[in-house]
Amino acid sequence: MTTTKPKDAFITNLETTETFPFRVEELEAKAKEKMSKNAFGYTRSGGGGEETLRKNTASFEKYSILPQYLNDVSNVDTSIELFGHTYRHPFLLAPIGMLKTTHEEAELAVAKAAAKLDVPYIQSTVSSYAIEEVAEVSEGSPKWFQLYWSNNENISFNMVKRAEEAGYQAIVLTIDTTMFGWREEDMTNRFSPLKAGYGKANYITDSAFLSTLKQDDEASVVEEILQNIYHPKLSWKHVAELKKRTSLPVLLKGILHPTDARLAIENGVDGIIVSNHGGRQLDGVISSIDALPAVVEEVGGEVPILIDSGIRRGADVVKALALGADAVLLGRPYAYGLALAGQAGVEKVLTNFMQQTRSSLALAGASSVKAARNIHILKD
Repeated sequence: MTTTKPKDAFITNLETTETFPFRVEELEAKAKEKMSKNAFGYTRSGGGGEETLRKNTASFEKYSILPQYLNDVSNVDTSIELFGHTYRHPFLLAPIGMLKTTHEEAELAVAKAAAKLDVPYIQSTVSSYAIEEVAEVSEGSPKWFQLYWSNNENISFNMVKRAEEAGYQAIVLTIDTTMFGWREEDMTNRFSPLKAGYGKANYITDSAFLSTLKQDDEASVVEEILQNIYHPKLSWKHVAELKKRTSLPVLLKGILHPTDARLAIENGVDGIIVSNHGGRQLDGVISSIDALPAVVEEVGGEVPILIDSGIRRGADVVKALALGADAVLLGRPYAYGLALAGQAGVEKVLTNFMQQTRSSLALAGASSVKAARNIHILKD
């Protein structure tokens, strides 16, 4: 008789199961051994002196969970609902660009792992495989598309149209990358994965982008991408126009100030992602978890609020949910899993994270994500 394991069961067919790290710190250390110096530096590093990168994780330690016991937590419901879709877990995979620096199968491996475990995957504009290629391998699983605005607006609108036609469920406009952050690690290594062509897949398959090319050699393609992705004029009028061009929910990623959250709602935005880009853009800014409460208070439940930057363990998820987030985004850990073992490595990271999240909710006294809103959080 053949038995089928539940999707949340630990993976046992991974060659590296016995040595695969459970601790995030060890996962990063092993990924460093496996990845090239340039690729690891690009993935791990933050902007400037990495103050914000450090604060993103350290700030979680300032918040303490005050659990309440003797609640029935024998069946913990980790499901959430966003924009009419029900997802089995309160987290999504954050967009990480140019993953071919990490593993040859890049976004394809991540999308397959996410599909297998029913986790929504947010694909980056600067991915190594195109929207349609990722959609093809992920068998209709939930996916969102992260948009970097282009100076040629037709490219932005065409990519959004492609995502919509490929079955993606939401558009995430990143607003904190109007220009590149001061990334000392990459400059020291003299490495730019974008200049090296790792993030061009969505551009070279886009008719609006291709129509702008005067020459189609590699150098000309990369230069045109760089010219498009630098957009310091991005403003609320572009957000309003984007809303007109798609029927999908539009979220803004990079909100830290409550006034920006209010303006987002006034401009018809459907959701907010509290984020400082994983500490990779402006250094010295507030950590995402510290920014969350004020944004939650301003929004008052009018639109969903998600958070990324610094999420590493299940207890972090509990703290974010208790402080008012509707879901979280997981980033660097799954990239390290990809580096170690491709799709199977991503699956292992996700499986561990699911179980951590479930047990953390239960031990805090919550039998559901909704109940997590009632968990008391103390700030040191």
